[in-house]
Amino acid sequence: VQLQASGGGLVYAGDSLRLSCAVSGFSLDAGSIGWFRQAPAKEREGVSCIFGGDNSTDYVESVKGRFTISRDKHKNAVYLQINSLKPDDTAVYYCAADVNRGQRDCMILGAAAIYDYWGQGTQVTVSS
Repeated sequence: VQLQASGGGLVYAGDSLRLSCAVSGFSLDAGSIGWFRQAPAKEREGVSCIFGGDNSTDYVESVKGRFTISRDKHKNAVYLQINSLKPDDTAVYYCAADVNRGQRDCMILGAAAIYDYWGQGTQVTVSS
């Protein structure tokens, strides 16, 4: 299983970015894909996830309304649209895969430990 995040960059506050996570060796229907981020000197935090069973999504409160997760089954890819970027969004963003073991939805808040496979991150830097 391999996940590869891309799409990060240096942007200004108020800009938008779309991050991509290319997934291989893992069907998006087989579990969940989550997006996490880690800012300097901070712990990794989950921001959003999408559940393969029914395409349901979840977001942490701090990103609701600005982040949108989606997937393309044909490309086996998951995307994270980030609007109205803030300097506090500066972090390395990671995507990860969670094999479904009977869950009915995805988990993201404090759930990094349940994710089985991780990709390398993509840096997002937001300048004010």
